[in-house]
Amino acid sequence: MGDAASVASPSLVIQTSFLGDVVLTTPLLSYLAERGPVDVVTTPSGGALLEGHPAVRRVFRYDKRGAQQGFGGLRALAETLRHESYGAAYLAQGSWRSAALVWMARIPKRVGFDTSGGAMLYSERVTFRRDWHHAERLYRLAADDPQVAPPTPSLFPRDVDRTAVTTLLATAPFDAGSTPYICIAPGSVWATKRWPDFAQLIDALPTRFGIVVVGGAEDREPAQAIVAVAPGRVLDATGQLSLLASAEMIRRASGIVTNDSLPQHLASAMGTATVTIYGPTLPAFGFGPLAPRHAIIEHAPGLECRPCSAHGPQRCPRGHFKCMREITPASVAASLRPLLVD
Repeated sequence: MGDAASVASPSLVIQTSFLGDVVLTTPLLSYLAERGPVDVVTTPSGGALLEGHPAVRRVFRYDKRGAQQGFGGLRALAETLRHESYGAAYLAQGSWRSAALVWMARIPKRVGFDTSGGAMLYSERVTFRRDWHHAERLYRLAADDPQVAPPTPSLFPRDVDRTAVTTLLATAPFDAGSTPYICIAPGSVWATKRWPDFAQLIDALPTRFGIVVVGGAEDREPAQAIVAVAPGRVLDATGQLSLLASAEMIRRASGIVTNDSLPQHLASAMGTATVTIYGPTLPAFGFGPLAPRHAIIEHAPGLECRPCSAHGPQRCPRGHFKCMREITPASVAASLRPLLVD
């Protein structure tokens, strides 16, 4: 009877933002899982990232822009959550919709940032520290001991993901069994976050490495431009792997060059040496690489229009795109070389 009474009530984490944010929420999930069961409400694609994660008991895939959009979908999910007897909800995504969801679910403890749109419905508000990495900001929603550093983000590819990577690497134009490779991630949801010179980078990279281009099907065009530069050296993996399989492909790489986008966070979770290229945004926003070996490439100080937005607009507001166009392949390659391990 004493053991049953000591079992903590399950916790719920709401994270329906970008996929990179889902990865950066995993330190919070790991912390909460040490204290009791943890469930997560996230997007369908976010749920795919958390498949098999040992910190997560259950994932509720909330298709807020599709089948579950509108108040009806919100109410139905809230009713489902109400029956789970959660002791606390942690709002890693701070919209009014997320706040309304946990309030309608009658979860007594509702914790989120004081800057969030839905903060009015929280029972506890945590100061949003702009000087912290976002992974730490999210971790501190629950962990209040400043002496304990947050764990690094984590993902757990499954056997099916590992098999998919092995199968795809067998089609590479280089011998993946004996040749180390570098991942290149040219894509981003935000157009001005895409460095335009990935194809020109290939000739500047050490020739002992093969190249694997990673990304979604929407990244196929820049991937093909990279393949065209060195068809005997480059494998185009865009659109051919699940999210967790992409993480596994990155894990096996000697290093990755990426924009300020999801592959950077996948590399952080897998511990892969990372060079991240920043244009319209800044690493100081709290979304920089967390891999043990990493480097940041950005325009030299003095470009007065930078940063131009929190995420990076679809077009350069000034029309010159200097923040990206003036970053050279030579400087990117030079930053990567010291990080590489064969």
